[in-house]
Amino acid sequence: TVYLYDLKENKVIKKLFANDDFDITGVSLSRNRNYELDYYTFEGEKQEIVPVSDYYKKLHKRITEEFPNKEYSIADKTDDESKYLVFLQSDKLYGEYWSYNVEANKFELLYNLMPQLKGEDMAEMRPITFKSRDGKTIHGYITLPKAALEGQKVPVIVNPHGGPQGVRDSWGFNPEAQLFASRGYATLQVNFRISGGYGREFLESGFKQIGRKAMDDVEDGLKYVISQGWVDPDKAAIYGGSHGGYAVLRGLTKTPDLYAAGVDYVGVSNLFTFMETIPPYWKPYEKILREIWYDEKVPEEKTIMEEVSPVFHIDKIKKPLLVVQGANDPRVNIDESDQIVRALRAKGVDVPYMVKYDEGHGFGKEENRIDLYKAMLGFYAKHLKDEELAPQFRD
Repeated sequence: TVYLYDLKENKVIKKLFANDDFDITGVSLSRNRNYELDYYTFEGEKQEIVPVSDYYKKLHKRITEEFPNKEYSIADKTDDESKYLVFLQSDKLYGEYWSYNVEANKFELLYNLMPQLKGEDMAEMRPITFKSRDGKTIHGYITLPKAALEGQKVPVIVNPHGGPQGVRDSWGFNPEAQLFASRGYATLQVNFRISGGYGREFLESGFKQIGRKAMDDVEDGLKYVISQGWVDPDKAAIYGGSHGGYAVLRGLTKTPDLYAAGVDYVGVSNLFTFMETIPPYWKPYEKILREIWYDEKVPEEKTIMEEVSPVFHIDKIKKPLLVVQGANDPRVNIDESDQIVRALRAKGVDVPYMVKYDEGHGFGKEENRIDLYKAMLGFYAKHLKDEELAPQFRD
């Protein structure tokens, strides 16, 4: 909600704008026109701009007519508002910068961030909405390769986001989802309870539910896209990083028959050791973290932590798992991945384990990311397409 507020009198003058379902992300004022209110922004299924001033209504109409089916933002403008720098994106466009000359009423392309990518080669990302098993409205996205649009049931990669509190997936160009689509896989992203952007009640409904109802929402999302006829229920993998990596391990132990395979990228396996190894820069937030996740000092919560820590339930894992970790990760200590790999290997399970000794919480170096995606795509080909890949030898 946006209010007009009198700081001198310390009181609300009036409510200006609100949305029942989504958080307001911003307002824009014009310095050139005595701080006239131009527009509000919020992120619903897509980024939305709500024009307010007559001036901005005309500008908004001009930009959206010129660039239909694109999201735009004003990256910059001249002080006199005679020229604008407009940034464009969509599910099939990585990003373009355009200039707009108001007097000439003319747009000019300045820079395409990825000119080698053609829109017609890219997959469509569709917003989805469904009801959870306990009646909550849940939003998310499905990226569909061409085969799915032609009516085939395709393999799907379920991709829970990191965070998890206050983070959300968004509509737009997602390089990972496009990579997977180019190989024939759909990608499902669910903004499960505790995700940000959907109001305080939705955020807080996920407190003390990590690995439980938050996980149910992901499963309900998979059930929904299966019911739409887009994906093959027997060919669903689960992949994620950080909390998403935890969700992979939790998914393979909570619902062992639901997923065909999992890729755990810098994920938590043991909530007790995760809490013990939080980095120094998280220490000021430790109390909040325990209020959102779980606190082992509370007996009933300690029981839940044992229930939702995958490392204590590895006997339930019966599907292939690839584990990926940066050795210098300060947030999810390498011990989190070591524990799960060690325990599974002790059982005789073949767990491919990629460790990069020059990386932290996620891979930053291009050569390491290429190694990661090569390994991941080979893993998916083997377990979602039943392709046995020939080993590659180098001279």
